[in-house]
Amino acid sequence: MNRKLATRTESLTPSSTLAITAKAKAMKQEGIDVIGLGAGEPDFNTPDNIIEAAYKSMKEGKTKYTPSGGLPELKQAIVDKMKRDNGLTYRPSEVIVGVGAKHVLYTLFQVILDPGDEVIIPIPYWVSYPEQVKLAGGQPVYIEGTVETDFKVTAAQLKQAITDRTKAVILNSPSNPSGMIYKEEELREIADVCREADIWIISDEIYEKLVYGDARHVSVAQLSDDAKERTIVINGVSKSHSMTGWRIGFACGSERVIKAMTDLASHSTSNPATPSQYAAIEAYNGPQDAVEMMRKDFGERLDAVYPLLSDIPGFRVLQPQGAFYLLPDVSEAVRKTGFPDTDAFAKALLEEANVAVIPGSGFGAPDTIRLSYATELGLFKEAVSRIRTFVESRWHD
Repeated sequence: MNRKLATRTESLTPSSTLAITAKAKAMKQEGIDVIGLGAGEPDFNTPDNIIEAAYKSMKEGKTKYTPSGGLPELKQAIVDKMKRDNGLTYRPSEVIVGVGAKHVLYTLFQVILDPGDEVIIPIPYWVSYPEQVKLAGGQPVYIEGTVETDFKVTAAQLKQAITDRTKAVILNSPSNPSGMIYKEEELREIADVCREADIWIISDEIYEKLVYGDARHVSVAQLSDDAKERTIVINGVSKSHSMTGWRIGFACGSERVIKAMTDLASHSTSNPATPSQYAAIEAYNGPQDAVEMMRKDFGERLDAVYPLLSDIPGFRVLQPQGAFYLLPDVSEAVRKTGFPDTDAFAKALLEEANVAVIPGSGFGAPDTIRLSYATELGLFKEAVSRIRTFVESRWHD
């Protein structure tokens, strides 16, 4: 049959985060009192100054095509941001702006991977990493972080997983879904392994502004000239400035990689949405008060809900250091409530307790569920109360 779909689409797994969120929204539209803890976006509106900057640009007629890799003014704003926040010096030619960090990652994999190339992905992982690697003809190779290792992997694990087909390793710190952050010494050890093996480091730092307590975000690219040369930093305004729908992300790194990504973008997206780029210029060049306000609010929510979640029978919960997710190991609760797996547990939680969480199978961590505290505190507390009642009502020894 000549009308069959491309083979590369047959192995794709739909995004579990989007699927569960869609089902929860459908239930809400039916009038069901669902509390959604699945969405991976801040629940604040985009700051007013950013909205006004976009509106002003449109009124001034700035609604036409831009260079494929982004407006020069936005690239310069990103260069300034990287110097200011991360102590990293880049040229505008080492920056590409894309249609969200997700599409920037997609484009990156397309330009660095040949069929059969391996990319090492720590577990738990963001759901789109393996799928994007496969779409580029690559092969995901997994190394596992567990509750016992704070959901982080070690340099020794990485070294053992590297083969002559390894092209890159992905680091995501602060992490989606665990919220954990790699310490500087851990990153140094990983960077040394990557130098010895001569592989790329893909550093997804989209949650860098959401860090709590004594934790500190360090970019692996900061650690040495070699680490900077082999690292592609991925970031954007979605989480830091509550701009998920504006779809602006960026990559900083090797000029030859950035050029290849830009050439590919010229044949795929033409350019990121022009008003969104002007909004992002204001996001990086304007006042950062709203960024800090959101960070503090998320930190206060975490402090309030973490002990409540930890108190649910059968839940083992690490206190996150960043992002806005909790990733409890619920294997005991699943077993004691009679479910075959966490997916079935999460499905029943939505249908019976009207609470939407993301089963950890989508992150390569099937003993866990992910809960987003980018949710109004009162609603989150109510959701935790419902989860506790659900677990206790079904518990049997």
